[in-house]
Formats: sequence, C-alpha cells, structure tokens
Amino acid sequence: MIAIVLAAITDMGYEPFLLAVVIAGGIQLLLGFIKAGSISAYFPTSVIEGMLAAIGIIIIKKEIPHAIGYDKAHEGDFFSYELLSDDKGFFTEIIHSFNYAHAGAILVTVVSLGILIAFNKIAFLKKIKFIPGALVAVTVGIILNEIFRATGSSLAISQDHLVTLPTASNFNEFIGQFHTPSFEGIMNPDTWIVGVTIAIVASIETLLCLEAGDKMDPWKRYSSANTELKAQGLGNVLAGLIGGLPMTSVIVRTSANVNAGARTKMSTIIHGILLLLTVIIIPGLLNKIPMACLAAILIMIGIKLASPKVFKHMWKTGKHQFIPFVVTVIAVVFTDLLKGVGIGLVVSIIFILRGNMKLAYFFKKEKHHEGETIHIDLAQEVSFLNKAAIKQTLAHLPKNSKVVINAANTVYIDYDVLELLRDFLEFGSKEKNIDVTLANFKPAYKMEDADHVYSEA
Repeated sequence: MIAIVLAAITDMGYEPFLLAVVIAGGIQLLLGFIKAGSISAYFPTSVIEGMLAAIGIIIIKKEIPHAIGYDKAHEGDFFSYELLSDDKGFFTEIIHSFNYAHAGAILVTVVSLGILIAFNKIAFLKKIKFIPGALVAVTVGIILNEIFRATGSSLAISQDHLVTLPTASNFNEFIGQFHTPSFEGIMNPDTWIVGVTIAIVASIETLLCLEAGDKMDPWKRYSSANTELKAQGLGNVLAGLIGGLPMTSVIVRTSANVNAGARTKMSTIIHGILLLLTVIIIPGLLNKIPMACLAAILIMIGIKLASPKVFKHMWKTGKHQFIPFVVTVIAVVFTDLLKGVGIGLVVSIIFILRGNMKLAYFFKKEKHHEGETIHIDLAQEVSFLNKAAIKQTLAHLPKNSKVVINAANTVYIDYDVLELLRDFLEFGSKEKNIDVTLANFKPAYKMEDADHVYSEA
C-alpha cells in the first residue's frame, strides 16, 4: 500500500490523489454491501499464521535500528520499498545502523523492555489492567530523556530521534492542515485506476488482518468481514474528503488491543477517540516520546507474533500445514504482504490438491476361503484430480485377482473417472484376468452394477 500511495501522489499530485481515496472508499462500501467479504473464509490457517509470524519478524527487524538510535526510516513503516530503492539489503540495514548507535536511545530501549517484560511476567503487575505496561514505558522514557536534557547529559536524545507531529498555534493553523480533493479529475481514467487499485489492495490486506485478528481473539469469535469493508469504506471516503491517507486494518494495533485485554468493539472506538484527542490536545507532549521507546513496545509485539511457540505448534500439525506456513513466512519477509500471502496460498493449494488426489478411495483386502478380495470404496466426491491416483491403483492390481469397486458413499463421480473405470472394465481387467464387481453405481453413471463381471483371458 505504501508504494501505491507514494507513486500515486508523485504522479497525480496530492489533491487528485485524495479523490482516488474517496473513490476507493466508495468501492469498498459497495464490496461490503454485495458481501464480497466472504472471500476471507477461504484463507487457510497455515497462511494466516505464517503472515502473522512474518509480520512479527519484520517488526523486530525494522525496529532494531530505532531501538539503538538510528531513525532513517519512519516509525511503523514496516513494508516500505526501501529494498528496491537503495543498496542496503534486508539484514545490512541492521548492521549499518550500529554505526549510528546512541547510548541514550539504547538505555531508554533497555529500560522500556524491562518494564514491558515485568508487566508480562510479574503476577501483581499483570493484574493492573487500568495502567498498561506500554503507557508506563512511554512515560518513563519521556521522563528519562527530559532528565538527560535538563542535566546536559550526553545521553540526551535529540529532537531528530523523537516523535514528530505537526502542531498548530491557533485554530486557523489547525484547519489549514486539512485538504480537500480535486473533483476536476473525476473523469480522468488514471484517478479511477488508482482508486480501484487502492480499494482492492486495502480490502485484501484488511480481510487478511481480520482473519488474523480472529485467530488472536482469546474467545475465538468471528468478525463480520462485510461490516468491516463497509466501515473501512466509509472511513476512507471521509479520510479522502478531509485530506487523509487511505486506511487499512493493521495487525500491530489489533495485537496491542488484544494484549491490553480488550474484549469488545468499544476498544476500537475508544482507541480512535483517544488518538484524535491526544493529537489535537497534547501534540507537544507526544513530540517528547523517544522513538526508542516506541521501538521497544513494537519489538515486544513482534516477539509475541513470531514466538517460537507458533513455529513449534505449526510443526506439530504436520507437513501439510507447516510447509505452507514456513513458505508464507519467508515470502512475506522477503517480498511484501500481498505477494507473500499469494505465494503461501499457491503452496497451500498444491498440498490441498495432493491430499485430494490421495483421498479418492479407501483400499482394503479381505481373505476368504475362496481367496483374497480387494475392495476399492470410492470417496464421497471423486473429481478429475483423483483420476491419476485411481489409474495407478488399477494398473497395479495383481493378475487373477478379485476386485469390488463400490460407489455406495459417492455423491459425485467425474466423467473422466467414469471413462477410466469403463476402460478398465472393458480392456484392462481382461488383460490381467481380473474378476471385477461394480456395486452401488447410480443409474446416471450408466454403469450397471455388475456381479462378477469376469474378464476372460
């Protein structure tokens, strides 16, 4: 999303871009009303878990430079496309940042991490729900840096390494921070292309984060994807009208809410109101927060998202879950969110198809006085994907054997599979002198049940 927004603003200008944001919001509203959000139900758990773990790794990687006092990138800019625009590799940035390490920032980070760990591990602190550990860490970080500055210490963190928000000295300056879209570009195809692109990307990212948020919910409730699209669409329309950037659901804030003990949607509303009020009322105080302090909070969130327990749990679920999970983690970390999830989905689908091909039937052997009988009980649905597995099984049946192919449990058999069975009945079984019995095939299949259809040698 960052790359799309930056490219659009560069090419179109800010006011025409705002119109594209309004259009994107309108499209998201429409998607919500036509119930397009149901697509989120088709994201596999392995891919969602992989996306969460990857986001955790990316957060840690992006915040380490801030934690030691190197603030080249913007705080929270996790999916920037800097890897495409400069010569620093994924891990090179971390190594490079140590050349600019600041003792004061490192001290604030260590103290903040200590506070956060204490609130997570110490029993009586865990019970203090009305004072979040993150708020205590931020407060202590501000106090520490103010002491450093007041005493003229070399540990003092300069303004370049603090939060920077615009401040208005009067009401007119405050109103001047807002911008309105340029509706003159309503007939410009480029405006609509950008609007549609933002709507699609924002909706997909939101649905992914919504599924991930439901996974983190201790009560395992399910959010309405269509309501989310409607709400976000309305939000983007309003954002575009007043000069704001397009919004999507963000797993970091969702995770922070869950970790703080939030239980209802009121937490989101309160979060938004508090964010608005603090930016309006106390921007000066917010501008005293060290980046290192925020980095410590985000690193703790990243550790929870990419916990070794997650990898251990996915390993125990088996390779069909673990491999798509790991592929998603690697792909998201080294590409971006959408590409990584797309790659993870492809791998997950491959495993689903492989599993589907292997579950075409149930195979068993029974021994009787007359000899051994092989039973092939077809599954509930037998598609063309199962043709190869069934073909291989029929090809490996021993000569002079007795085989019962039973369709009692089937609801659907693909035409290709029926053709395969007919060919085996007419030709393959005769070549190997196999006694074949077809049982419980529906009349629509035009394969009459055959008792001891014997193939002459």
